[in-house]
Amino acid sequence: MDLNSVQDLKDVLRPDFFHGYATAATQIEGAWNKDGKGPSIWDTFGHTPGKIADGSTADDAVRAYDFYRSDIALMKTYGVNAYRFSLSWTRIIPLGGRNDPVNETGIKFYSDLIDELLRNNITPFITLFHWDTPQALEDRYGGMLNQEEYTPDFVRYARVCFERFGDRVKHWITYNEPGIYTTLGYAEGVHAPGRSSFRERSEEGDSSTEPFVVAHTQILSHAYAVRAYREEFQERQRGTIGITLHGNWSEPWDEEDERDREAAQRALEFEIGWFADPIYKSGDYPASMRKQLGERLPRFTEEEKKLVLGSSEFYGMNHYTTFFMKHRDAEPDINDNKGNVEVRDENKHGVPRGEETDTQWLRAAPGGFRKLLNWIYQRYQMPIYVTENGTTAKGETAPTAEVLNDEFRIRFFEGYVGNALARAVKEDGVDVRSYFAWTLTDNWEWAAGYADRFGCTFIDYESEEKTRYPKQSAYYLDKLFKHLIKDE
Repeated sequence: MDLNSVQDLKDVLRPDFFHGYATAATQIEGAWNKDGKGPSIWDTFGHTPGKIADGSTADDAVRAYDFYRSDIALMKTYGVNAYRFSLSWTRIIPLGGRNDPVNETGIKFYSDLIDELLRNNITPFITLFHWDTPQALEDRYGGMLNQEEYTPDFVRYARVCFERFGDRVKHWITYNEPGIYTTLGYAEGVHAPGRSSFRERSEEGDSSTEPFVVAHTQILSHAYAVRAYREEFQERQRGTIGITLHGNWSEPWDEEDERDREAAQRALEFEIGWFADPIYKSGDYPASMRKQLGERLPRFTEEEKKLVLGSSEFYGMNHYTTFFMKHRDAEPDINDNKGNVEVRDENKHGVPRGEETDTQWLRAAPGGFRKLLNWIYQRYQMPIYVTENGTTAKGETAPTAEVLNDEFRIRFFEGYVGNALARAVKEDGVDVRSYFAWTLTDNWEWAAGYADRFGCTFIDYESEEKTRYPKQSAYYLDKLFKHLIKDE
């Protein structure tokens, strides 16, 4: 665990840099129907046969609901100064709606969690929504497909959280990866609520229109929640609020071909600009999207454009990997949401996009991370909070000495944090203010079940208490950040 490759990067990160772990309620808490919690769309999806790769559910997950205190103690040994976690909407408002009762037991759980973090000098970053729409709202009016009904429900939920936790929580994120929620849930149908045009996969849905309706709902409800925070809470509570967007780096398949360079740029606009351009740049969708999608892409009113533009006080960035993009001469497929491109694992010269992990879509490509940090900073001119980044590693099936000495993950962090993020700060002048590794413990990785282990802590899923075994990557990150962050 030497730091030879980053020796020249000592003290390059700001003294108030936040570093820690990111998690999501559905993936770690368990207690899915206890103490008044209502069902979410992921509870429904996880209990539907054939939807989860290993047939598992998140009913128990890693029992963080029961063991959060010891998990915080573990984080303390990992040297973190911040923790990003999401709230379960249905633990707080079981039926989700603006007129539905609040569950005081759920409020107390999160209040106790926040207090325990603060006692350990760990700064809480709260995500209001990490994909777990209340099932009751899905049943009542179709969830996010009905913007008019959904928005006041989400804003009321946000307001309850600001009221109950905002005296102690100063870092708020409205939505986590609205683009992934949208495309996997409504275009491909492989995530909850499982809607798409592909009938072998989904009983209902329209991949050509619904993703754009749902995305529009998320952008607008985010903006209304931010307005509520700013008007009613921010002056007194003195916190900051924004949104977290996902984004892979898109590289031209043939960097000499202008069409492939345009395809890579277009892919970035369809994946990232879809949400970031309205919020940070123009109040509207990228022109490339309007050109391809026409009236299938909803329109903002002039009033909505003003509401949306500037509605995030930082750029929340989740990033994992890089893909090569090749242009397509053909007309776009009616269900395309990627910008009419071919996505490749190798470029024209047979160079792979990165080193393989234990997850098919994820390859280690730290160079793409640095390029994307620059692209985002130049395009949007906002301070960047890296709110997720991490990897799986092959062969992590038992807590052996070799598995716990997770050299692949250590190399991943060395590349992404040291030689990408820190150099982007030092050499490129990018303003980066946090790094949250995904994730603290192995967990329930949505439709992949328990097979994909992203944790810096190994979980024995067979044990009743989901026994935790620290991996060396957690201690490496501590050592790395002690080197990179300037002392006060």
